[in-house]
Amino acid sequence: MTSPIRIGIVGCGRILNAHLHGYRKLREAGVDNFRITALCARKREDALMFRKRGEGPPPRPPVLPPESGDPLAAPHIWLDDFQPDTDVAVFTDYREMIDSGLVDAVNDFTTLALHHQVGAAALHAGKHLLTQKPLAVSVRAARLLVDLAEEKGLTLGVFENVRQAEHVRAAAWAIRTGQIGTLQMALFGGIGGLWSPDKIVAETPWRHRKLQAGGGGAIDIGVHAMHWVRYVCGEVATVTGTVRTFEPVRYLHGDPATGVSVEADVDDTYLATVTTETGAVAQLLWSWGGHGEATPIPGAPVFYGSKGCIKGGQIILDDGSRRDLVETFRAEAEPSLLDAQFPLGLTDPYAIQQL
Repeated sequence: MTSPIRIGIVGCGRILNAHLHGYRKLREAGVDNFRITALCARKREDALMFRKRGEGPPPRPPVLPPESGDPLAAPHIWLDDFQPDTDVAVFTDYREMIDSGLVDAVNDFTTLALHHQVGAAALHAGKHLLTQKPLAVSVRAARLLVDLAEEKGLTLGVFENVRQAEHVRAAAWAIRTGQIGTLQMALFGGIGGLWSPDKIVAETPWRHRKLQAGGGGAIDIGVHAMHWVRYVCGEVATVTGTVRTFEPVRYLHGDPATGVSVEADVDDTYLATVTTETGAVAQLLWSWGGHGEATPIPGAPVFYGSKGCIKGGQIILDDGSRRDLVETFRAEAEPSLLDAQFPLGLTDPYAIQQL
């Protein structure tokens, strides 16, 4: 019998909840070939917050409402909720965790500036690596990790939850099977929202500092949107774009008088126009700024074809007919495709990515 793979997690911030829920769903689906054996955070109490109920400090309050569907809104979870029989070591130095002999693979959920450092240490030590998006702070740093993984014969993966989402899979299937004819146009994004006009996004000041985040919305959100475009619309032929920093100072509570502030040296707004190799054009717009009132794009992302569109989770044709996108996908897609994209019946993107 093969021993379970031992996983060490570096970075115990809010996004960890989404990943742990994914691991719990794997366990509930009968996947028993892994154990999380180590947690690492700069502050020991941050790791203890996730190890056992009642052991560490209380969970952080959510920064987004559950109905948002955002991974940052995932409810708090503890490791002993789904692996009570496993001892979990706690570290404050990722190098010590990697060298401890307790892990076979590393999950890197640190800030972007640390990805190539944590990743290189893991790969040099012969550990498989799965890292949060984006892969690294620069193309050069990303290439370093790819080359290391290939040289060592190790698995290197990037957590990009967009591709695994059922509605994204459904949109890709609908376009490839001609449900709306030939794809012509796509529209992503909007202006403003919970963090506009000048709040610190997700209460994480590092997102607004170039040396820690690598960039602003174009890196944090744009990586999802561009991945979405490439997967659903096709490979990119050309791209033009621009970024802006409309709010050079952001505040924890949006109150310049009392809130914690951070000077932002990264973009809070991006716009891009993408053409695909098939001739379709996509417009991407996102802003954490925007005074007065937010302007979401209704039904976005929206995909227009030669005989209809995909909008607001529906397939809408020129004849006025409407069908639910995901329900149509489930009913009409080949069973082999559904089995491949949703193994064991799993639909949680984090569970699928971690399988």
